[in-house]
Amino acid sequence: MKVKMMLEDAAMKPAVDQLELIDDLQRLGISYHFEDEIAKILTNIYEQNHVKNTITNYVDETKESDLYSTALEFRLLRQQGFSIPQEVFDCFKDKKDEFSSSLEKDIKGLLALYEASYLLTEGENTLESAREFSTEHLERNSITTSNDDENPMSLFVREVLEMPLHWRIQRAKARWFMEDAYEKRKGKNSALLLELAKLDFNIVQATHQEELKQVSRWWKRTCLAEKLPFARDRLVENYFWTIGGAFEPKYGYSRIMATKVNAFITVIDDMYDVYGTLEELKLFTHVIQRWDIEGMDQLPEYMQICFLALNNFINEMAYDVFKEQGVDIIPYLRKSWIDLCTTYLQEAKWYSEGYTPRLEEYIDNGWISISAPAILSHAYFLLTNPIEKEAVESLYEYHDIVRWSAMVLRLANDLGTSPHELKRGDVPKSIQCYMNERRTSEVEATEHVRYLIYETWKKMNKEQIGNCCQFPDIFIRSAVDLGRMAQYMYQHGDGHGIQNPLIKQRILSLLFEPVY
Repeated sequence: MKVKMMLEDAAMKPAVDQLELIDDLQRLGISYHFEDEIAKILTNIYEQNHVKNTITNYVDETKESDLYSTALEFRLLRQQGFSIPQEVFDCFKDKKDEFSSSLEKDIKGLLALYEASYLLTEGENTLESAREFSTEHLERNSITTSNDDENPMSLFVREVLEMPLHWRIQRAKARWFMEDAYEKRKGKNSALLLELAKLDFNIVQATHQEELKQVSRWWKRTCLAEKLPFARDRLVENYFWTIGGAFEPKYGYSRIMATKVNAFITVIDDMYDVYGTLEELKLFTHVIQRWDIEGMDQLPEYMQICFLALNNFINEMAYDVFKEQGVDIIPYLRKSWIDLCTTYLQEAKWYSEGYTPRLEEYIDNGWISISAPAILSHAYFLLTNPIEKEAVESLYEYHDIVRWSAMVLRLANDLGTSPHELKRGDVPKSIQCYMNERRTSEVEATEHVRYLIYETWKKMNKEQIGNCCQFPDIFIRSAVDLGRMAQYMYQHGDGHGIQNPLIKQRILSLLFEPVY
């Protein structure tokens, strides 16, 4: 109630005060409690500052603006889906159409500009220049203040240069902000917000722990870990992926079911990559493509139990949806697994033949084989009520929001897992495909893949502005958050395929260790 009153009070204050409060609530991970109030404030700011503006008069109307408030407003409004033009930053340029050198010492403004620049879309050259300009001067600052841990601004500089805010998952950035940055605030409302954020973090964490217990009992009942000992037993990691997106308590059922999806993906991926013979995999794919329960007796026992367990899960999820909405989603869910297994088989054939595809050929198959379309198609049915026929058709034509999310996951996965997966027996990944095709070094190929991730984010950003597609906001957010979680899991190597000590610590931090 007190925070709602703060938001009501903020609505009567200058826009920058309103924006800073919203920014704090988002960074602390508690903004989901105040979605309506935040939406109202941001809508008012947008209507007051941008609805009547045209691109030609932005320079005149923002002359008195400072870089920090302009960039903060731009970022928060674009995050909310408002179409804010890049021209709001033109007033900070000199006669050469470059960002003014007078901004070089404005660290607070540069930080805000840097964060805002990562919400750019294709062709937005001003924001591209903003990213380059802010990065250059923040890197210089990080060198000069590298030993100054007491300076909150230097902490922010080091943190954002590692990965921008827009690419980070909510739970991780909230914990860091609480423990390493917000504690140093001296504002009169800081203590109240911090207390609420810590309490909420721990309550949500306890909810996640209970869900993990539930899904663990299900996993044991399937006996898949016992019957398929070659497969990675990564149930905690499979659950951990789900809190990168819709972490709020009300999405508990969705997280539990999504964990089951992730568990089946991990097992079936290992079946194709490390255990099944090519002939067995062809048979399994054929059974999946026809969804032939009666004909599955031609499969080896380990494949039979996997197929039956998957079929049971699909029926369970479809029953829950039909009970609530009267919509039969079985054909759609089956298609998700048919498409996934078909791409798995293609990669198995490439490996068997010793074939290294061209990068484009690899990606055309790989953005589906990385499993994002399967994950997101299930997520749509778990998060959406009512289910719309047109949206489902668009979903299974693999709408761009699905494709770009899948691309980020594919490429981030390749950056983190290539060496390990190649050792255990897997098709060459994007880095190796590019090296083979262009005859470049691994360093050059790695940089090219990072560039592709950056370019894909531009496309994904465009899908969030205005949300002109028919998907609900929570689904759009889930698709974007899957890309964020991919970069979180593979930022420092493989966070899923092997027991990565860094990911172990991150799991402990977000799932098991409360904030004090």
